[in-house]
Amino acid sequence: MKGQITDYGFEWGPVEVSRGFDDEKKGWVTLILTTKKYPHGIQVYVTKTGKVRVHSAKGEWLLNEDR
Repeated sequence: MKGQITDYGFEWGPVEVSRGFDDEKKGWVTLILTTKKYPHGIQVYVTKTGKVRVHSAKGEWLLNEDR
C-alpha cells in the first residue's frame, strides 16, 4: 500500500494518522487514528515515560492486564 502525507500526519491504507495535541512542559503527546469504522477517531495518549492510553468516543480501551 502506498501512503500519502497530509498536513498533520499521513494516510496509509484504511487509516489516517494525525498528530493531536501535546504538553511540551509535561512531555505527553497524542495521536489520532481515524478509520471508516471510527470516523470520530481513536486517541492514543503517550506520557513522557512511555505509558500509553487509548480512548474512543465510547471511552477508554483497557488491556486485560489493566483490569
